[in-house]
Amino acid sequence: MGSFSIWHWLVVLLIVVLVFGTKKLKNIGTDLGGAVKGFKDGMRDGATDADGNNANASAAHPPVGQVTGTPAAPERDTIDVEARRKG
Repeated sequence: MGSFSIWHWLVVLLIVVLVFGTKKLKNIGTDLGGAVKGFKDGMRDGATDADGNNANASAAHPPVGQVTGTPAAPERDTIDVEARRKG
């Protein structure tokens, strides 16, 4: 009563395939594999940064959203947020 036999798992698999379809299941598998690969690459990059082996490459390209010590050059399309009084 506590464990399922192979026939139970085959019926569950058949129901999942009928509900989702093979194409959607293939896309889910592909997306999951890409996510796992990206996670592993991120962990490997993080390990090399922590060891100091790849410190120069990370300094040249800081992570997105990280504030760097050098101010950015003003662009022509930037909007000045300082409020000025009319009159």
